[in-house]
Amino acid sequence: MGRKRTLDNILSSEYVSISELVELSGIRYSTIKYYTEESMIPFEQEDTRLTRRYSRELALKRLEEIRVMKEEEGLTINQIKERLNE
Repeated sequence: MGRKRTLDNILSSEYVSISELVELSGIRYSTIKYYTEESMIPFEQEDTRLTRRYSRELALKRLEEIRVMKEEEGLTINQIKERLNE
């Protein structure tokens, strides 16, 4: 496993790992993994054994959209998924 990147390196990077996304967003690893598995957060993965890479800006924007729909609008996960797919 590689060395942990500094926050400055993460913030200047176009793509981040799930652990870095956790650090940037403050959202639990298991929650981001669930959203990923439910196709709510887009990612890139060259091979099944390679790390998923998230577009930093797009993923953070999507996590905020999900938070607003869930907490402020009171939508369920299924309703959020429907809205994201519109």
